[in-house]
Amino acid sequence: MNRDAVRTVRAGRRTVEVHRPDKVLFPKDGGGAEYTKGDLVDYYRTVAPFMLPHLRGRPLMLERHPDGLAGPVFMQKNTPDHYPDRIRRVELPKEGGTVRHTVCDDTATLVFLADQAALTLHRWLSRADRSAGIHRPDRLVFDLDPAGDDFAPVREAAGYLGELLDTLRLPSAPMTTGSKGVHVVVPLTGEQTFDEVREFARAVAETLAAAHPDRLTTAARKKDRGDRLYLDIQRNAYAQTAVAPYTVRARPGAPVATPFTWDQLADPALHARRWTVADAVAQARTDPWAGIMGRPRALGPARRRLEALGH
Repeated sequence: MNRDAVRTVRAGRRTVEVHRPDKVLFPKDGGGAEYTKGDLVDYYRTVAPFMLPHLRGRPLMLERHPDGLAGPVFMQKNTPDHYPDRIRRVELPKEGGTVRHTVCDDTATLVFLADQAALTLHRWLSRADRSAGIHRPDRLVFDLDPAGDDFAPVREAAGYLGELLDTLRLPSAPMTTGSKGVHVVVPLTGEQTFDEVREFARAVAETLAAAHPDRLTTAARKKDRGDRLYLDIQRNAYAQTAVAPYTVRARPGAPVATPFTWDQLADPALHARRWTVADAVAQARTDPWAGIMGRPRALGPARRRLEALGH
């Protein structure tokens, strides 16, 4: 391998240098195919038209693995000074100061981040470029987190959740996490604060857990969950993040967090790591969330419907 190799790729209207494209980021050890940095760049460049609508305007936390899966991991919130000026930053308050988050608005930025070995992009649920502001999310996320690696409880819980959201007349979209579970995403108008959104999500989760107490739980402590699936709503808070649709996960075989349709929930082949960099683009081209993200809802009417159900 030529450790000084540089490959130039076209990314939208720009060209981006990719350093050491033959460097192995995903070794075959542990199962799955081997993938290099060049493979990661090619995947992100190809999936960009489907991924960027879920990233634009959103602060990111970058999960970087400069030496691949076997090396150290860096959870990067603050944008380094050496990043090109063309890459957008947004400075947001934190306790004791501010954080200058990276924002990915175009293909060239996505490819640059891949060159930085940012395998996984974790996005905010609010956007810095919305009139409602960064404190009002336009996404709500339920994280269905199983106790083990069995996907059957995830499939069951997703079905229960989808049915309840339909009853509340909220559009929803499921996504494999590329790890163990599923995220169910609800598009919002951005009228409610993070606290209001999280309280609504908690009420939905508690309603489900009360209906299926032997299968589902809202217990935050693992020791209190037993074998029950955890309905995690904690991502719906200011400065919290969720994995972005079509992002790669740092696991053997390079699985991808991939949107799917509710009809696909019944597919026996479906599991949390169903899609990888080898076939996630093909799934993206089917437009599994067609029309859903363009139908945002305010939570007021849904909250009243939930209250009418007895919560």
